[in-house]
Amino acid sequence: MGAFVVAALATLCFAGQASAETRSLKLYFIHTKERAEIVYKRNGRYDQKGLKQINQFLRDWRRNEPANMDPRLLDLVWEVYRSVGARDHIHVVSAYRSPATNAMLRSRSSGVAQKSQHMLGKAMDFYIPGVPLSKLRAAAFKVEGGGVGYYPKSGSPFVHLDVGNVRSWPRMSRGELMALFPDGKTLHLPADGKPLPGYNQALAAYQARKKSGGAVHVASAPAAESRSGGSSRGLLAALFGGGADQEEDESEARAPAAPAVAAAPARPAPATRREPAQTIVAA
Repeated sequence: MGAFVVAALATLCFAGQASAETRSLKLYFIHTKERAEIVYKRNGRYDQKGLKQINQFLRDWRRNEPANMDPRLLDLVWEVYRSVGARDHIHVVSAYRSPATNAMLRSRSSGVAQKSQHMLGKAMDFYIPGVPLSKLRAAAFKVEGGGVGYYPKSGSPFVHLDVGNVRSWPRMSRGELMALFPDGKTLHLPADGKPLPGYNQALAAYQARKKSGGAVHVASAPAAESRSGGSSRGLLAALFGGGADQEEDESEARAPAAPAVAAAPARPAPATRREPAQTIVAA
């Protein structure tokens, strides 16, 4: 009970501090060559004009098809960006993927066709120049805002972030996870599948976030899944691994680059010299 009260108070304190924040994302889409800094939140409130601009920016570049991106994803990326002390633009590898693009990518995979977080506008693959990929991954783990995928050997190495279940692929070893969470308080599971000692405290903090409306879904401990009869490989993959997102991202990483559909660029980067990006502030 004590841990729950402390977690609840900490959550309320953070919520009060965040309520007056204005947030923006510095983005560069590697496929469209567009570059922009977009304010999507002002005084703690999501700005509809800014969100619309981000929806267009993070569109399916193959089909020039935008979608509504989940604002929680933007906050998650913003938190990770801030925690690593980044200054450069976020280099977006992929964000929204349309059903047609999803089908094309999945045709290269033997996985069961499922809706990935990318199709729902809830995921982004990216890297930040000057920030080690392992540092981005560790920062994403600490935020515990959803799924974390790690692709250090891709043609353009990237991390995947989404606001689905708290899970990771590949999982860290138990030693690596303990080094990141010395007190053992994390919802992430190590490679052996056994929760760290502080899992219950982390769950209490999650429940406090849920009450305040800021939580994401969390995967149960393996023992609980086993007791409920949901121990099939497919279910475990969906809960604790990348599932559809992992299969789709791996297909994306293997796919040769395709030319983007011609579109009116939002803010193309200069071809000859680099200029500071213009901040887009919604009225």
